Amino acid sequence: MIGLKYPKLIILLFIVFSFSCNKNNDEIDDKPLAKVHNEFLYESDIKSLFNSNITKEDSIVIARNYINDWIKKQLMVQKAELNLNEESKDIEKQIEDYRSSLLIFKYKQELIKQKLDTVITDEELENYYKEYSGNFILNHNIVKALYLKVSKEAPEIDKLKRWYKSSDSEDLSRLEDYCYQYATKFDNFNDKWIPFNDLLAEIPTNIDDQERFLKYQKYIETESDLFYYFVMIKEYGLKSTVQPLEYAHLKIKSILLNKRKFTFIDELENTIYNDALNHNEFIIY
Repeated sequence: MIGLKYPKLIILLFIVFSFSCNKNNDEIDDKPLAKVHNEFLYESDIKSLFNSNITKEDSIVIARNYINDWIKKQLMVQKAELNLNEESKDIEKQIEDYRSSLLIFKYKQELIKQKLDTVITDEELENYYKEYSGNFILNHNIVKALYLKVSKEAPEIDKLKRWYKSSDSEDLSRLEDYCYQYATKFDNFNDKWIPFNDLLAEIPTNIDDQERFLKYQKYIETESDLFYYFVMIKEYGLKSTVQPLEYAHLKIKSILLNKRKFTFIDELENTIYNDALNHNEFIIY
């Protein structure tokens, strides 16, 4: 490993730190910090690494790491210069192509940020879902569920069993109040679809035939040494069936936004081309 071994260099690093804390000090000469063959690294090359809040100790660590990385880079570049043939070293075109591609990409991204309409309406989502529903097939079972985990020492478990199954608003209010006081977990999962396996991972039970269970069972009640577990399955979607729109909507929204981006970019390129054509800004020979 390349390291900084000389006291003189450490002293220079302290000077760099002092310089970074007083950027208006023009009297300090730009001193070299490292050299690899004919290439030099100067104080001015690393002063941007520091700010007024950094300690001297941290500045030394940062500078040492930067200098070591710089040395390794210079050594690798010079090895490449020595060992690659002229054709392999001719990278000017690659650099220009990369620069052009990067500029175009940044320009497109900026225009997309400024001008692209990112609002996807419910109607657009529904229309796409109806037309391409076959593309949205579940690869696992999903559920909407209520999940409770309660200590065996909690009171009125019999009432809890009745409340969590009820659709009566008063019972649901009692259930909420009870769970805020006694439940270790009380989750409606924001009334969103979740993988059934994720729910089963929370409770000590084993269901071999999930499809059959979901079709014919609505409740799970089980226990461990310390807790009772209660689940009410509100809705379910089975593996290999079409995803509910509510479950697929984020993916559909992403698809529609990407399609809109491609259309926007295509129209942008055509507009720029046609405008340049009309103003005789290019010639095809």
